[in-house]
Amino acid sequence: MEFSELQQIVESNARSIQALSDRLAELTIIQEEAQEERQELRDATIRLERLSEGVVNLLSSLDDARPTMLRKLSAIENKLDELLERDP
Repeated sequence: MEFSELQQIVESNARSIQALSDRLAELTIIQEEAQEERQELRDATIRLERLSEGVVNLLSSLDDARPTMLRKLSAIENKLDELLERDP
């Protein structure tokens, strides 16, 4: 094998190694971006869980307050009926 052939093989290998190195760098960046996105998804999931808990608590408190609200609405309705009966 001649020197020029060896030199071509070395240059070819160097290009291959550089291409692999570039691809590895790209994959590292992609992996880091994916990790950031996974963290954002975890954070969003936690926020949704907290929001769901808040909605459940709100609905629970509305259920607890329903009798009071119904009594007040009934009192308003009775008052309106009384006022409407007075006005001919």
